[in-house]
Amino acid sequence: MTGRRKPERMDLADAAEALAGARRLVVFTGAGMSAESGVPTFRDALTGLWERFDPQALATPEAFRADPALVWGWYEWRRAAVGRAEPNPGHRAVAALAARVPDTVVVTQNVDDLHERAGSAATVHLHGSLLTPRCSACAEPAPAPGAGAEPGEGRRLEPPRCGHCAAPVRPGVVWFGEALPEPAFAAAVEAAYRCDVLLTVGTSGLVYPAAEIPQVAARRGGTVIQVNPEETPLDAVCAVNLHGPAARVLPALVRAAWGDPAGA
Repeated sequence: MTGRRKPERMDLADAAEALAGARRLVVFTGAGMSAESGVPTFRDALTGLWERFDPQALATPEAFRADPALVWGWYEWRRAAVGRAEPNPGHRAVAALAARVPDTVVVTQNVDDLHERAGSAATVHLHGSLLTPRCSACAEPAPAPGAGAEPGEGRRLEPPRCGHCAAPVRPGVVWFGEALPEPAFAAAVEAAYRCDVLLTVGTSGLVYPAAEIPQVAARRGGTVIQVNPEETPLDAVCAVNLHGPAARVLPALVRAAWGDPAGA
């Protein structure tokens, strides 16, 4: 017998009331949040010369060992694209939420720094960051390349060498087949376990174990609010499903909860 689907209440006022009363808030974001700033999602088709490659084939330890210059070049192209993007009103609204609810933890699956640039401090990055490369052998942190290092589309770029062991430096992201960073995942689970409201934004709910985070909050009795243009597997565990873009819905939530234009 299948479980009964939880009824939806697609009501901005309900979500705003829950947020205004939150004491411990988690904001959990996925690729859809950054896509609204022009950052392609990982499932988007590649463009230009990169159309020759499958992103899921490039994002593996095996691909880096086989052709480090190809993989490093692709990630540097991605990092440069993220650097040209700007936080959108959704990112700024998340920072405004954190200002209103001091015990707020922002957990993201994105590997960019758009939350930080919008004003969200100490963001938990479940999938690492394009801005934190590290040695592929000893895991020693390495400085991000400076300006002028970006390759053209589809171009190879030799990775720098580790200053400690001379092994190639790799992107500081989680690749397919790798475990999430344990401290980040533990912090996200703990925050979800103790929160009274979790706001999930722009995530498909398909990528595990990250997709488990909203479900942890729901099982503990937290109010889960989802903002996404499309239906997702998380709809069934959410108390409120708001179908729309984060850049429009999140500022509206801030205004409805506190009558505050911040994030608009």
